Amino acid sequence: MDFNASLRRAIKTGDVILGQNNTEKCIKEGKAQMVVLAANCPENFKGQLKGYENLFIHTFDGSGMALGKACGKPFMVSSLAIVSAGESDILSLKRAA
Repeated sequence: MDFNASLRRAIKTGDVILGQNNTEKCIKEGKAQMVVLAANCPENFKGQLKGYENLFIHTFDGSGMALGKACGKPFMVSSLAIVSAGESDILSLKRAA
């Protein structure tokens, strides 16, 4: 699976929430099926997420700028939440884990 292609497909056809504040809100509402964190995501935010038991967290192997670029955005993205994958196979990472 090409993670970047799957992520772009999820953004295009599904429901993906970008940014730490929006990701945290989405998690608290119980909507997030999966969370993706940039490798350089702040440690305090990573620590906050450890309190959620049934939350699948994938660490992107790159910086926030690289994750933003993978999302097709011209800005840094340190975290995102997948609410609905649409036509993407990105949630297959959950089964592989």
